[in-house]
Amino acid sequence: MSYGVSAALQAAVFQQLSGDAQVSTLSGGAIYDAVPAGTVPQTYVTLGPEEVRDASDRSGAGAVHRFTVSIVSEAAGFGAAKTLAGAVCDALEGAALSLDRGHLVGLWFERARARRTGTGGAIRQIDLKFRARVEDD
Repeated sequence: MSYGVSAALQAAVFQQLSGDAQVSTLSGGAIYDAVPAGTVPQTYVTLGPEEVRDASDRSGAGAVHRFTVSIVSEAAGFGAAKTLAGAVCDALEGAALSLDRGHLVGLWFERARARRTGTGGAIRQIDLKFRARVEDD
């Protein structure tokens, strides 16, 4: 197994989302690897947890990364958050990401969970789960 491609995959996902016109417009450019301290925009995208499993074979080291991209919004209703979530899916699903280390074999959407969080359910959060298969060259 190789976890060595993880940072390169994360950077490529971040770049893909930041460079996507629709995601950038709908999020107001608020796309974070880590949510900054202090006041945050009403709606933003953040990269979340990751789980990695070995996928090495005779050809070399590889891994399957299951990672979360979250849309967090204080806007009334789920409409705006779901529209942004759709744009994130469009930007990532099947994307041919260029990695600084290794290479991406494939990237797929797996599932989503929409829920209310925060005091009185004032915050809407949609967690999008993706699966990426990478090989370490």
